[in-house]
Amino acid sequence: MRLEVHVHADIPILEGVSKRQLEQAFAPVLEYLDADGLSDVKSLEPDEPGIKYDEKDLMLYVCWTGEIGRSFHGALEAALENLGPYCYEAVEVDVTLYLENGEQESRLLFVGPTAHAIHEAQRRCMIEDVAAILGRQFDKTEVAQVTALVNELFDRDWKEKASQQKKPERAFENYTRPSRKNLH
Repeated sequence: MRLEVHVHADIPILEGVSKRQLEQAFAPVLEYLDADGLSDVKSLEPDEPGIKYDEKDLMLYVCWTGEIGRSFHGALEAALENLGPYCYEAVEVDVTLYLENGEQESRLLFVGPTAHAIHEAQRRCMIEDVAAILGRQFDKTEVAQVTALVNELFDRDWKEKASQQKKPERAFENYTRPSRKNLH
């Protein structure tokens, strides 16, 4: 069964990282898509760039829609894990799966140089999401109380992870969240 997916991210890359290094990091996805390089990854949507590396701005732009099978998510996760050490900072990678019944499923992956950087990016996204949802109904003071609690939860979570014997140093993480549309 083939499904359609949209992957979207603007990933800041460290200075000195070559396009070839990024292609090697993205090898699992390139192999899955039978592409020789990043520039060969074409989107089904003509107005989307696919996967492009802007060497001047040190930014890897991912805006790609394509047909996928079951093993795509594993290839994408492996590529993001490979890409982590080349990232300047941790950012989210929005993955939207379009189901046959017309519904869509959204996953948010994170890629970054360290587990702590990813944790902080997750914190930032969660606070933005919570503030946006609560801001529709409550004033800034009430929203600030809840976001302060979210900050405490993230601090506690990081302390628990740090106290564990084996610390996960994954270069990516993921979680599911309600869909946010990308406006191009």
